[in-house]
Amino acid sequence: MRQTCEKAAHPAQQRKAANDATQKTLDQSDPMPELFQTPNDESRALTIQLMAQATHAALAFMVAPSRPSVTRIGITLAPDGNPLALVSRLAAHTAAVEDTPDCALLIGEVGAKGDPLTHPRLTLQCTAEMIEKTHAEFQDLRDHFLTQRPKSKLYIDFPDFLLIRFHPTEAHLNAGFGKAFKLTPQDLG
Repeated sequence: MRQTCEKAAHPAQQRKAANDATQKTLDQSDPMPELFQTPNDESRALTIQLMAQATHAALAFMVAPSRPSVTRIGITLAPDGNPLALVSRLAAHTAAVEDTPDCALLIGEVGAKGDPLTHPRLTLQCTAEMIEKTHAEFQDLRDHFLTQRPKSKLYIDFPDFLLIRFHPTEAHLNAGFGKAFKLTPQDLG
């Protein structure tokens, strides 16, 4: 009968194994980072084009800490290039975004043909800034919004309406199959 004797790992080997396991866990915190390409002039131009052409966006927000929700809002770009929306205080998303300003916008139109997932789309992770009628910039932003969305004249001055300016903190552009880019606010123009 042959006996095998396993030698206990040296403490330095145990520490190295523990460090390797910790590093593997840390590396998994950004799943599949190699899928994102480095932004280039073409991806930046497409991002700016998607933002400039957008008339609406899907707004993702938190109703409560564990209850996400989404709605569609009309948008345009403010003179500073940030998305700008006209919203009513009667809408649940307005109160939710005011309580938790961290939110996201999904911008991009699905084309008439083909798989909807092959068309470019842009996700903006944002911080929302409420622009009340008493805000120093409200009148100028109101006038700008009306030049971009003239039909809003019917309700922009109702007492429950205000503007929200979205300040992007990060952006993800999916420009089609195999064309994913992670962008910074500086890449947005």
